[in-house]
Amino acid sequence: MAALSLYLVLTWIFLLSLCRTRFAEALCHADESSALMEFKRSFRTDTTDFRCVYPKVHSWSLDGSGDCCSWDGVECDEVTGRVITLNLSSSCLSGTMSPNTTLFRLVHMESLNLAFNSFNFSSIPYGFSNLSKLQYLSLSYSDFSGEIPCDISQLFKLVSLDLSMDETLHMPNMGDFIHNLTRLKELDLSWVSSLSPFPPVLANFSSLTLLRLDFCGLSGNFPVNIFQLPNLEVLSVYGNFDLSGFFPKLHWSSPLKSLNLSLTNFSREIPTSIGNLSLLNELEAMGCYFSGSLPSSMGNLSRLTKLYLDGNNLQGQIPISFANLTQLSVLWLSYNNLSSDSLEWVVNLTKLTDLDISGNQLSNGFPSSLTYLDLSSNDLHGDILGTLRNLTDLEELYLGSLNLNGVLDANDLFTLKNLRILNLSNNNISFTKSFINATTLKLAYLYLDSCNLTEFPRFIGYLSELKELYLQYNIIQGIIPRWMWNNSKESLVYIDLSHNLLTSFLKNQTDLPLLNLNYLDISSNLLKTTLPIPPPLVMVYNVSNNFLYGEVPTSICEVSFLTMLDLSNNALNGTLPPCLGSIHSLISLNLARNKLDGMIPHVFLDDCSLRMIDLRENRLSGIVPRSLGNCSLLEYLNLGDNQINDTFPFWLSELAYLEVIGLRSNNFHGPIESSLSELNFTHLHILDISNNGFNGEFPSNLLKSCHAMKVMVGQDALAYLDVYQRVPNVSFSISTVYAMKLMSKGTEREYAKIPDVFMAVDLSNNEFEGFIPELIGDLKSLRMLNLSNNLLNGSIPPSLANLTVLESLDLSRNNLVGEIPQQLARLTFLSVFDVSHNRLSGPIPRATQFDTFGSSSFAMNDGLCGSPLPNKCTNGENTPPPPSYFKVDNEEECLFNLDWRIVLVGAVVGFLVGVVIENLIIDEKSLWFLCYSKKMAKGWKKVRKALADKKICS
Repeated sequence: MAALSLYLVLTWIFLLSLCRTRFAEALCHADESSALMEFKRSFRTDTTDFRCVYPKVHSWSLDGSGDCCSWDGVECDEVTGRVITLNLSSSCLSGTMSPNTTLFRLVHMESLNLAFNSFNFSSIPYGFSNLSKLQYLSLSYSDFSGEIPCDISQLFKLVSLDLSMDETLHMPNMGDFIHNLTRLKELDLSWVSSLSPFPPVLANFSSLTLLRLDFCGLSGNFPVNIFQLPNLEVLSVYGNFDLSGFFPKLHWSSPLKSLNLSLTNFSREIPTSIGNLSLLNELEAMGCYFSGSLPSSMGNLSRLTKLYLDGNNLQGQIPISFANLTQLSVLWLSYNNLSSDSLEWVVNLTKLTDLDISGNQLSNGFPSSLTYLDLSSNDLHGDILGTLRNLTDLEELYLGSLNLNGVLDANDLFTLKNLRILNLSNNNISFTKSFINATTLKLAYLYLDSCNLTEFPRFIGYLSELKELYLQYNIIQGIIPRWMWNNSKESLVYIDLSHNLLTSFLKNQTDLPLLNLNYLDISSNLLKTTLPIPPPLVMVYNVSNNFLYGEVPTSICEVSFLTMLDLSNNALNGTLPPCLGSIHSLISLNLARNKLDGMIPHVFLDDCSLRMIDLRENRLSGIVPRSLGNCSLLEYLNLGDNQINDTFPFWLSELAYLEVIGLRSNNFHGPIESSLSELNFTHLHILDISNNGFNGEFPSNLLKSCHAMKVMVGQDALAYLDVYQRVPNVSFSISTVYAMKLMSKGTEREYAKIPDVFMAVDLSNNEFEGFIPELIGDLKSLRMLNLSNNLLNGSIPPSLANLTVLESLDLSRNNLVGEIPQQLARLTFLSVFDVSHNRLSGPIPRATQFDTFGSSSFAMNDGLCGSPLPNKCTNGENTPPPPSYFKVDNEEECLFNLDWRIVLVGAVVGFLVGVVIENLIIDEKSLWFLCYSKKMAKGWKKVRKALADKKICS
C-alpha cells in the first residue's frame, strides 16, 4: 500500500512538471514576441564588426509556434511565460536606438544585456523606469553617446550596472546618480565622463563586490573606508588624474583580489598593513605619487600574480622578501628610484614572464623563464645583448635609452629564437654586417628609431615574419633598397622611414610590392621623384615634406581603405583627381603647400567621412564645391592662399562639428551680413577670412552664432585640435594635429599645433563697414581678434573689456572715432594692441599692459594724448582709470564689497571729499594689485605629469 502511494505521488509530480513545461511553452505572450520582433527589425546585423560573435536575432521568427522563449538570448519565466532575461551581447547589432524602443514594453524583464554592439552613438533612451524589476543591466562597449538618462537611477532593485567603455557618455554628477542604488553588488561606469567629485556615498555600499570607475574625470578625495568594505573584491579607479587618496595605515583587512589605482593622485607611503591582503592577486598603481620604501610585508602577498608600481617616487632597496612572491608573472617597478645590490632573488620567481625595471639603478641577473624584459633607461654597461643569450623564452625585449654605443653583434639577436618584439630606440648604435642566417627568427616588431643609424641594417632583409618596422629619426641616406623586404613582402603592415636623408627608390621604381601594408610614412626626407603609389591596402600614407614632383595620379583613388593622405609640402602640380572626393574611407586629406591648380573636386559623396581638409597655399581656383556639405563630420577646412573666386559659403554652417575655417588670401567677395540669421557655427574655434574682397556690414550674425567662443573653458593639461580615430583590427590609430598660419600678435605665425583653447577671429584686409557691435564682447574665450584694414567706423565698444583672455587686438587702419575705452585696461593678458591709423581722441588708458605698448600702437590718431605719445593730455596726465577697474571677479577670495561712496555720506566740504576719494582710490588700487597677484598665483594649476612624461610607455 505504501509503495502504491509513493508511486501515485511520483506520478503526480511527474505529470505536474510536464504540465508546467507545456504550460510555459504555450505562454509566450504575443505582445512580448511582437515587441522583440519590432526591436529586431529596427537594426541590421553587421558581422564585420570586431565585437560581433554571433547574430542571435537571426533565430527569431514568428513562423511556426512563434515561441519567443525558445529564441537565442531570450529567457522566460517557467510559470508565467513572461520574458525575464534578454542577453544580446556581441550579437552584431548595428543601428540607432529609437527613443521609443519596444524594449520598454518588456516590463517583467529582470536582466538586460546589450553589450558589445554598435548603436551608432545614439542616445540611451529615457524609459528604463518602466523596467522596475530590472536587477542586471549592461550596455557597455556599444557606442552610445550623450547624457545617461536619470531614470536608470530609479531602478532600485539593480544588483549589477555596467555602462562602461562608451567614451562619449556622460553624467552631470555621479553621486546624485547612484545615491539610491544601494543594492548594487557590481558597478562599472568606466570611461563615462562625470567631471564631479568622487561620490562618498559609495563607502556605505556594503554589498559591493566590484567597483570600476576608470577614466571618469573624478576629482577630490577618495574615501579611505572604501578599502575596507566587507565584500569588495575588485576596485579600480584607473585614470582619474585629479583623484587624491592614500592607503589605510592600520586595521586593513579586506577580501580584495584586484586593486587598480594607476594614473591617479594617490600618494604617501605604502603601509605595512598592505601585507594583510592575503587574497590580493593584482595590484596596479603605476603613475601615482607613492613615496618612501617598499615594505617588506609585501612579501606576504603570496597570491600576487601582477604587480605594477612603475612611475612613482619609491626609493630604497627592493625587499628581499619579494623572493616569496612565487606566483608573480608580471613585475613592473620602472621609473622609480629603487636600487638593489643584486637581483638574484628574481631567479626564485619561476613563473615570472614580464619584468620591467627600467629607469632605476639596478644590476643584472634574470630568470630564464622570462618572456618580457624591459631594461630601458637604466645605466647598464658592457655586452648587454651577450648577457641575454640564455633567455631563450624571451618574446619581448626593451633596451631603449640605455646609452648604448658602438657596433652590436647581430648574431646575439638570432640566438633568441622566440623574440617577437625588440626595442633599441634612442641609442647610438650600428650592427655587424656578417651574421648567421636569420630566416628562422620570429621577430615581428623592430624599433630602431633615433639610433643614429647611417644605413639600413642588413639583417632586416632576412626577417620573414616582420610586421612593423620603425626606422624614423635616423640619418640614413641615399636609396631605399628593395632587399629590405625580400622575405617580409606579405607580413609587413607598418613602415616608418620618416625624418631621414633618403633620396629615391631603387631605379626609381615607386611601386612597392607590399600587398598587406596598412601604414607607410616616408615624410621629412629628401625624396626627389614622382609620387610613389601606395600599396592597395594602405590606410595611412604620409610622404609630406619631400621634393616630390609631377601630378597626383587618379590611381591613388583605387587604394580601397585609404584613411589619411598627407602629400603636403612638396612640389606636386597639375589638377586634383576628381575622384578624391569619392574615397569614402578618407578622414584626413592634406595637400597643402604644393603647386596644384584647377578646381577643387566637385563631388563629395553622401557618406563622406572627411574630418580634415587642408588645401592651403596652392593655386586652386573656381568655387568652394557645395557637395562639401555632405562631409557632415568635417572639423577643419583650410583653403587659404589660393585663387578661389566665390562668395562666402554660408552652407558651411550646416557642418555641426566645424572647428576651423581658413579662407584667407583668396578672391572671396560680397557681403556676409545678410537676412540669413540662422547661422550655427556652434563649435568654431578659428575663423580666418582675411585678405579677401568681402564687403558690406560687419558680419554680426556670423560671430553671434559662434557659441564655442562664448564659453570660457579651463585647461589642466595642454591639448591640441586634432583628428584622432581608433582603427579596428590594426595596431595603430589615425592621428594628425591641425596646423595653420595666422596673423598673431602683429606677425604672421605658423601654428604647427593649435591649442584647443585657442580662439581667433581674423576679418582683416577686407572692406567691412559700419560699427563694431557690442555683441563682440560675448566672445569671451577669444585670444586673438584682428579687424584691421577695413572701413569700420563708430567707437570702440567697451564690451571688448569682457574678452579677459585676449592676447592680441588689432583695430588699426579703420575710421574709428571717440576714446579708447578705459575699461580695456582690464585686459591683463594683452600683449599686442594696435589702434593706429584711425581718428581716435582722448587719453590713452593707464595700466600695466598699456604701459608696455610703444607709440606705433597709437600712431596716426591726432586726437590721442598721453604716454607713450609725445603730446600730453590737457590736465597734464592721463585720466586715471575709474574705480570699477579695480574690481576683482566674484570668484576670487578678495572682494571689494564695500561701496567706497558710502564714506562720502555727510561729507560737505569739497576739499575733504576730494581727499577721501583720492585716498580710497589709492588704497583700493594697492589692494587690487595684491589680490591680482594672489589671483595669478592661484591660477597656475599644477599640470599633472602624463604617463608619457614619466616614460612608462617610452
